[in-house]
Amino acid sequence: MVRTQVRLSADQVARLKARALEEGVSLGEPVRRAVERYLAEEEGGGHEERARRALEAVGRFASGAGDVGEAHDRYLEEAFRGPR
Repeated sequence: MVRTQVRLSADQVARLKARALEEGVSLGEPVRRAVERYLAEEEGGGHEERARRALEAVGRFASGAGDVGEAHDRYLEEAFRGPR
């Protein structure tokens, strides 16, 4: 690991300390996680790229059901519940 210095507001430090204490980790651990999420998002193209890819999928698949617009919540619940 490489040691670095970052300036945070007093409020950010207080909230970060509270979170770290709740999780039982060092103050640096949530910072490292946040940096990793940021880098992964940027490497994955960020929000705009994910939105573009999601929009490309619209209309590409057919369920065969004619009432998906009205009953999508029920279909989603059934899909997550799985076979009985």
